[in-house]
Amino acid sequence: MFARESGGLRWYRCLRCDSWVALSPPSQPAVQYPPPREEISLPLRGRPLRERYILRLIAIDRLTHFLVLSALAAAVFLFASNKAALNADFTRILQDLQGGLGGPVDDSNHGIVYDLRRLFAVSITNLYLAGTAIAAYAVIEGADAIGLWQGRRWAEYLTFIATVVFVPYEVYELTKSISALKIVALVINVAIVAYLLVAKRLFGLRGGGQAERAEYDSDTGWAPIERATPAPQAPAPASQAEPPA
Repeated sequence: MFARESGGLRWYRCLRCDSWVALSPPSQPAVQYPPPREEISLPLRGRPLRERYILRLIAIDRLTHFLVLSALAAAVFLFASNKAALNADFTRILQDLQGGLGGPVDDSNHGIVYDLRRLFAVSITNLYLAGTAIAAYAVIEGADAIGLWQGRRWAEYLTFIATVVFVPYEVYELTKSISALKIVALVINVAIVAYLLVAKRLFGLRGGGQAERAEYDSDTGWAPIERATPAPQAPAPASQAEPPA
C-alpha cells in the first residue's frame, strides 16, 4: 500500500498526498518488513489537513494579537506606576515650550498634547483596571493561538466568541472614521467568524460536532488510503514479452 517494487526500483508512497517517489532499494535494510499498521502514525490528509492549515493561520493572527496586547498591557502598568514622575516631566516640558514660544502651545481639543493631557487625567486606579483588562484579553488570545494550533474544538468556540464580541465595536469605529487598517481588520474578523460558524459547524450548525467528526473520520485513517490506492499492475504474460535482440 505504501511501498512497491518495479523495474529494480522501489516506489514509496506519501500517505499525506498520495505521491509516489522512486528510489533504489536500500543495500542494507535495518528491518526485514515494514511495521504493522498499528505502529504507523498516519498524517492528516484531505479536508482535515486543509482545515488544520486554516486554523493555524488564524492561530498566527491570534498570536499577533497576544503579543501586541501584552506589550500594551505592560506599557499601561509601567505608565501607571510612574504616572506622577511622567506628569511632572510633561508639565515641565509644556511650561518650557510656552516660555520659549511666548504663549500657549496648544489649547485646542485635539492633537497629541490634548490626548496626553487626557491620559494624565486618568486616575491610577482606572489605569490599573485598564491594564488588567488588556492583560486578560491577551491571555484569551494566547489560549486561542495554542488551542487552534493544536486543532482543539474548545479553541474554535473561544475564538468565535472573542472575535464576534468586537465586530460591532469595529463597525462603530468605521462610522466615525474610515481607514484601510480598520477595514482590513473588520474583513479578517468577519471572515474568521463566518468560517468557524459554517465550516467548523459551531453551535450545531450543519449537523454540529457530530457531522464534523463523521466527516473527519471519513478522510482520516486507513480507509481513505485504501480507497485511493491504485490496483497493482499484473506482470505481462511471457507470450507478450519482447523477443531477445
